[in-house]
Amino acid sequence: MAILNIMSELYLVPSAMMVGASDFSFSALFLKADIVVKLIMLILAIASIWSWGIIIDKIISLHLLKKRASSFEETFWSGRTLDELAEGLAGDTRDPMGRVFTAAMREFNESKAAGINSGDLSGIRERIDRVMGLVVNRELTKAERGMTVLATVASVSVFVGLLGTVWGIINTFRAIDQAQNANLVIIIPGISEALFATALGLIAAIPALVFYNVFTADLDKYAGRLDGYTDELSAILSRKIGKRA
Repeated sequence: MAILNIMSELYLVPSAMMVGASDFSFSALFLKADIVVKLIMLILAIASIWSWGIIIDKIISLHLLKKRASSFEETFWSGRTLDELAEGLAGDTRDPMGRVFTAAMREFNESKAAGINSGDLSGIRERIDRVMGLVVNRELTKAERGMTVLATVASVSVFVGLLGTVWGIINTFRAIDQAQNANLVIIIPGISEALFATALGLIAAIPALVFYNVFTADLDKYAGRLDGYTDELSAILSRKIGKRA
């Protein structure tokens, strides 16, 4: 009986109203939404565009980091002395590993110029390690730039979309109450706007979450690679300091 009632209501609806109600394009859903739902849709659209900008930037920057790290490691382990490497890399510090190396060599050379004695070996090693640690932390902070935005978009967008959905459903109930009629012409537009807000939330959240996890894994691997290089450089410089003492 319920199905028959709905079908009878549909047959009684004027054709012009059905045409207007059947327009489910994105622009139509946005224009028909009330101001609160429109604001939520705009926020989600901006969040999606912003996160995609960060995603594209991160893809490029992480690719360059890996490429430059491989190139630097090949140069570093080519068999040249540290002094030769320092001279060759003096004007090229685009790679974080290169900046770590330059900072460590600067501290090493300043200590050497001041005179290395056996009583100050641990202090010199500690200063070099501290300098390299500061550079590593600074470089990783640069590499992680934008990750907080991705995490925020991934976690919040769904709830913002659900807020739009709840608001749209409330508006639908108000329209039903005012019209004292629950036919599909009244229900469908409000429900469509509500579901569209949820869809926008998912469209913003899903890519942000997926790429946040991918970038986090890549950054962890790169941080391990940078820390490993720092430990190797520290060991090499410690041996050189020990020989000079």
